Amino acid sequence: MKQPTGNRYPVTGNKTGRTTKFKTMNCKSKPDIFIIFGGTGDLNSRKLAPALYNLFIDNWLPPQFSIIGTGRTKLTDEAYRNNLLEDINQFSRSGHADPAKWQEFSQHIFYQVSDLTKIETYQELGDRIKKHQDEWQKPATIIFYLAVSPHFFKPIAENIAACKLADDVDNTRLVIEKPFGNDLESATALNKLLGSMFEEKQIYRIDHYLGKETVQNILAFRFANSIFEPIWNRNYIEYVQISVTEKLGVEERGDYYEGSGALRDMIQNHILQLLCLIAMEPPVNFEGEEVRSRKVDVLRAMRPFSSEDVRKHTARGQYGDGWIQGKQVPCYRDEPKVSPKSNTETFAAIKFFVDNWRWQNVPFYVRTGKRMHETASVITIQFKDVPHLIFPGEATDNWQQNRLIISIQPEMSIRLQVQAKRPGLDIVLNTVDMVFDYESAYSSYTPEAYETLLLDTILGDQTLFMRGDQVEAAWALIMPILNSWQNRKSVNFPNYSADSWGPELAEALIARDGFHWVTLPQNNKKK
Repeated sequence: MKQPTGNRYPVTGNKTGRTTKFKTMNCKSKPDIFIIFGGTGDLNSRKLAPALYNLFIDNWLPPQFSIIGTGRTKLTDEAYRNNLLEDINQFSRSGHADPAKWQEFSQHIFYQVSDLTKIETYQELGDRIKKHQDEWQKPATIIFYLAVSPHFFKPIAENIAACKLADDVDNTRLVIEKPFGNDLESATALNKLLGSMFEEKQIYRIDHYLGKETVQNILAFRFANSIFEPIWNRNYIEYVQISVTEKLGVEERGDYYEGSGALRDMIQNHILQLLCLIAMEPPVNFEGEEVRSRKVDVLRAMRPFSSEDVRKHTARGQYGDGWIQGKQVPCYRDEPKVSPKSNTETFAAIKFFVDNWRWQNVPFYVRTGKRMHETASVITIQFKDVPHLIFPGEATDNWQQNRLIISIQPEMSIRLQVQAKRPGLDIVLNTVDMVFDYESAYSSYTPEAYETLLLDTILGDQTLFMRGDQVEAAWALIMPILNSWQNRKSVNFPNYSADSWGPELAEALIARDGFHWVTLPQNNKKK
């Protein structure tokens, strides 16, 4: 295996970048082999298999491809295919599989009973890869997808390298799901391990949030329109808010969540990724490495947290019991596999600052939580007030500063809130929304996030994937908060009820600056 040289995370890379995707309307030129470690797991059932099927029926896969699922359960190829058909019928955005299309697609699916710790598993996979390439008489793009628990990352990577299955660095990829490390030390160790066996351009650290259509549109919205860039800075923007909230509790994931919490589970990856897209400088071009380097610049510019900053600029919470949609739900400490004295936060709110010329002293407020009043992912940019009001006081009773609200879910929309005169003989101003709504604007389907990310993996486009230094910079930023919360037991957990907007501490965090948390306008939400 060729060893990395020079900078571990180069700022130049694939010269085609995302232009490959724009120029290639299908991917028929080279065969693909998908090897899914964890092929009988929940991620493959709900996301990967339906995504691959949808790519197939939409003509994005080549005629020559193979999907090899691995697992410990003893199954025949036919039994495995039947299982995946049930999954696709249940979870695919395209609905029940078309019988003719499924018959064609299923012939590319295979199953291998595997022990991921044994080198014999990888020797057998090597034989399968060789057999397919001999049949096709051409080399294939080989994608190793690690849809498994993180403790399997190390043995899988070591065995792939030992069997020389990824020596062709241009045509092999290693896709790794989060969590990528549990703290800065473990993330750095994992990066070092992978970097000793693979080149950075082979490693695809996946964050499914970046595959969502509205998230991708942030780049287009910012950099394809001349009207926003001149005001996208501290001179015109008062604050930025990012809220990612869920109605659901931890339910059957208590054992995982006890070792994670809201800070690790959402803020370190998903929310900081969104923040980087909002705060990044314009890239020179749309090449993957250039875009990723600008996102790393944001993380490196973010103000580090002192002990006093953690006290003043963060809030945490843990949900209690309550009622959601007429159903009584338990508190976090009564959930399965959760300690009755748990100190794990199910809610986190933080005020960040990006110390550079563009954003100096503009607060970035983020919050995330479970058992909240609604499930929503919303980015709000509030602009500064007009410098001088010319209208009489009675005309401005409903005055509100201009806001740009980017809704990722439940609806996919971008709305600009401005002041306008209400119809009538007198002058009364009120807020109106200028809305771009995906559902009403486009009749075509919206692909699932995993479809986008799998296609980018095939194309070798890493724009939407996290680079190793980005992962480490994100961990370094939140480690003071993480250490403080772990070492200081909360005496008031649970401190917010189910179906609420979180603890009072989170309201106080933003109210001290004279602001409040913004939600999507009720009268504009999807019915």
